[in-house]
Amino acid sequence: MLKGIDPLLSPELLKVLAEMGHGDEIVLADANFTAESLGRGKPLVRLPGVGMREACEAVLSVLPLDAAVAQPVAYMHVSDTPEGYCSALQRDVIGQLGARGEALPAQCEAMERFRFYERVSRAYAIVQTGEMQPFANFLFKKGVIANALAR
Repeated sequence: MLKGIDPLLSPELLKVLAEMGHGDEIVLADANFTAESLGRGKPLVRLPGVGMREACEAVLSVLPLDAAVAQPVAYMHVSDTPEGYCSALQRDVIGQLGARGEALPAQCEAMERFRFYERVSRAYAIVQTGEMQPFANFLFKKGVIANALAR
């Protein structure tokens, strides 16, 4: 255990997050996500029994979001629902991001399922949670932690 580190962040997950560079993306996926096939060749970390809200909070406690892009957060749009629809879980996670000052709702992009899969293919890693709600899949683009530029 480490002080100040969420206990959901296993050594394996911390290693993956530390290896990621600026602009790399990580997927936090629900239990039904096709992580093995879409994640072939990339790190896959499993958090069985962990819900999406808790997983997002833990990962984002150490992962800065990319401030250089308009939408550093993407999530899978629920199929067969109107544009703009968000599930209660999606609203909760997006609300958490706003409450912690990490991202505003406008910085979170809803993506059609197959477009989301395409983006996952370019992600650095996948974290598969135990979340049982379908379409509970998020993608986060890593930013930088830096000192101010010297003048």
